Amino acid sequence: FPIVLVAIGFLAEFAFLLFKKEVCLTKMGFYLLIIGTIAACATWLSGDLFTSDMAGAAGEIRDTHELLATITVVFLILTLLLRSFLLYKKIEKTKLKVLAFALYGLAALSVTATGFFGGTLVYNYMMPL
Repeated sequence: FPIVLVAIGFLAEFAFLLFKKEVCLTKMGFYLLIIGTIAACATWLSGDLFTSDMAGAAGEIRDTHELLATITVVFLILTLLLRSFLLYKKIEKTKLKVLAFALYGLAALSVTATGFFGGTLVYNYMMPL
């Protein structure tokens, strides 16, 4: 779930930049950010607690997957905190808004890469996550 929630949320934010009149897009992006962050934290925690150790090439891919998952969670939490602050203070046009958008984009890229490595483990090495 984190992959699609974060990716669609970021696309909604990007569409808001193109069509400034559609405020519902940025609200949708924010709500998907909240749900995606919760889902990513739960997924990261379950992967950390319930995934067994792996050796060889599968172990290297698992380590990369785990690192990218941690990076994704950090980006999402930072983005959520910054966006919540901007919403609370009702700050619309600032460099912090650009920073929040950039962090959201980095989170979308990292969750996609995390999913790629997770899929590689499952389909190429038949390793359940």
